[in-house]
Amino acid sequence: MQDLYPSRGEEEAIIERCDPVVYGGQSSGQYALDQKQLTSYEHNGFLVIPDAFSSEEIEKLNAEFETMANNPILATKKEFIVEPDSNELRTIFNQHLFSNAYDKLSRDPRILDRVEQILGSSVYIHHSRINIKPAYIGKSFPWHSDFETWHCEDGLPRCRCLTAWVMLTDNTQFNGPLYLIPKSHKKYVGCQGYTPENNYKKSLKKQEYGVPSVEAIKELMKDSNIASALGRAGTLVFHDGNIMHGSPDNMSSFTTLWLPSILNTSD
Repeated sequence: MQDLYPSRGEEEAIIERCDPVVYGGQSSGQYALDQKQLTSYEHNGFLVIPDAFSSEEIEKLNAEFETMANNPILATKKEFIVEPDSNELRTIFNQHLFSNAYDKLSRDPRILDRVEQILGSSVYIHHSRINIKPAYIGKSFPWHSDFETWHCEDGLPRCRCLTAWVMLTDNTQFNGPLYLIPKSHKKYVGCQGYTPENNYKKSLKKQEYGVPSVEAIKELMKDSNIASALGRAGTLVFHDGNIMHGSPDNMSSFTTLWLPSILNTSD
């Protein structure tokens, strides 16, 4: 079977995306996107929806996070990942399996109505996590396409997927926010280098494979500048699985939290 999205080989290559970005478009859901939002998402590869969740809801989710983060039994689980240069917590994977509150959030119609509208079907969670950037020492995530990793390391064949995430704290220009390259989701960067066995054990702390070259980033930015996903806690963001994105170190004195769930079509 032909690999439509080859990567992790001897040479880097940039090819046109084979799959649509928006599969559905019509939705009767209460929280469906309007046509302007759908068009913006299809064109740019991401969409920011301010104040999707109330401050009260965010307070409860943050309290639940603190409960998980300070649980000594949970801390020993493989889903709890620390920073590459310290024992500070960097990521909690599959938080919806450890918390009723986060399990409920994963089924919230404010997320699902829009995701199913974009992907045109029912969906399942491919990955889910809470990303933590501790104040001043929270390290960066290099430029990468999530789909390139899922394709090469998880075997996801086609790019019918997206990430939906909620800001659990305010995201500012100083505390390591998400950066994106608009329109880059229309190109697929096949990265150079062969993936070591069990690469995920290292890449969760520091990603070294599936990272494009400077030349590739320059090519993707010919028609676009870097955009940043900024907003208050409670902001909801959707971004395509293939969009090039990353984030800098947290240079502020405040810890940053955001909650991505990677959703894939069930078809």
